[in-house]
Amino acid sequence: MKKWLAVTAILVLIVLAWFLYARPKPGTAEYGPVPKSAGQPDAAVAKALATASPQVDAIINSNFAATSPPQTIYYAVPPKPPVVPAGKPQPLEYTNLAPDRVLDSVRHAIHDFGAMFGGNPVGVNSEITGQLNGANPKHANFIQSDAGMRINEKGELVDPWGTPYFFHQLSGTEMEIRSAGPDKIMWTADDLVTE
Repeated sequence: MKKWLAVTAILVLIVLAWFLYARPKPGTAEYGPVPKSAGQPDAAVAKALATASPQVDAIINSNFAATSPPQTIYYAVPPKPPVVPAGKPQPLEYTNLAPDRVLDSVRHAIHDFGAMFGGNPVGVNSEITGQLNGANPKHANFIQSDAGMRINEKGELVDPWGTPYFFHQLSGTEMEIRSAGPDKIMWTADDLVTE
């Protein structure tokens, strides 16, 4: 056993000595030529540069010029709209039903319209309300007054406090519906939202 350990140790020392002293060094003939850097022209290019016109010289030199690294582009996520504190609550004007039930009825009306016509109604509140109220190819009415859905004098679907709903089209089949809530101010903390 001691004999094998001695032989293994001698072999390790021989390999180590070869790596340190006997193997070819970079840049020697056995190892191969040292690669040139991209900015270093070889002898043929240097000769061509010496006999070239100033315009050609400038073009050739620009090919060997170092390029700047590409700029990093940062994408910022757009900030969410600020939510201001809720204002003074107002009493219900148009119905005694719970506001979230009325909003849910509006959501169902939008979904029923989408199921019948293959997509949501589009446009501003008055255009969407018109489409839900029969201005569609089948003259179907999706507005249910007994579910608390009311239309103001401008033809807009309004929440229980009398503020027009805000419709935000998310896709062809999804829509966000926002009620201003009891303070009657859109984009505050008491807003009611559904999809």
